[in-house]
Amino acid sequence: MLSDASVTTMLPVKDMARARAFYERCLGLKPGGLKPDGKFVYTVGGSTLALFPKPEGTKADHTAISFRVDDIDAAITQLKRSGVAFEDYDFPGLKTVDHVCVLGAEKAAWFKDPEGNYLCLHQDLTGETGH
Repeated sequence: MLSDASVTTMLPVKDMARARAFYERCLGLKPGGLKPDGKFVYTVGGSTLALFPKPEGTKADHTAISFRVDDIDAAITQLKRSGVAFEDYDFPGLKTVDHVCVLGAEKAAWFKDPEGNYLCLHQDLTGETGH
C-alpha cells in the first residue's frame, strides 16, 4: 500500500536558525522553504527532510538519518572541510578506524548535528543502489 509513497523524515530542532546553518552550510543541502506549519524542508535524493521547531528538543540515542553515499571516505573528507566533526567508537562489535566502521555489507560513519541528533553516512559495499 505505501511502497510507492514518498517519505519525509521529521527531525525536531530547538534552534531552527542554528540547525538550518548546519544543514545548508556544512552538509550542503539546498533549502526547499518554510511551510505554513513552521517546518523547513529540504529535498534529499528522492526524499524530504523536514526540520520542525520543538523548544524542548529531543535526545535520541540512535541514528536519526543515514545518508547513502557512493564513496564514504570522500564524503567524510568533504564534510570535515565544512566543519563536521565525526564520532569515533571502540566498543565490542563496533569499532571505527578513521571514523569508519564496517558493518557487514556496508561502511558507516556517524556525526552529530548542533541539536545533538545522530546522523550517519553509509556506503553499500555490495555495489547495489538503494538500501
